[in-house]
Amino acid sequence: MEFTVKNVEETMAIAYKLGKFANSGDIICLNGDLGTGKTHFVKGLAKGLEIKEHITSPTFNIVNEYDGRIKLYHFDVYRVNDPDEIEAIGFDEYIFGEGVTVIEWSNYIKELIPKEHISVEIIKIPNKNLNYRKIILNYFGEKYNYIKEIFI
Repeated sequence: MEFTVKNVEETMAIAYKLGKFANSGDIICLNGDLGTGKTHFVKGLAKGLEIKEHITSPTFNIVNEYDGRIKLYHFDVYRVNDPDEIEAIGFDEYIFGEGVTVIEWSNYIKELIPKEHISVEIIKIPNKNLNYRKIILNYFGEKYNYIKEIFI
């Protein structure tokens, strides 16, 4: 699925909808260049998960945890030099746990990502005067078939 968004609010609205219907054990891989809106996407998702806390990028922590309707595990692996670093903090316990896991820069650890996951890529649409983005959402695995229903 592809969406063209004109601002941060529209990015967050798509993510909110995904968060409203997310289930325990969902894995969302989030990729895009610096400044494309990945953390804003996570903020919208968190709102859909009924999380009240302020969402920040876990750039220096690697993972932030938030409580809501479902727990959210928010990873940022931009500064990870070796996938073993992620495994050492109990990555499998997070992604196979009861929460929703979001992994920013998941392409850096693609060998650790389960085959069943949701992929979100955010791309800047080049235009000096506009802040448009293209959001490409794909899912892999039958457990994510619900996605096609929520974006009709």
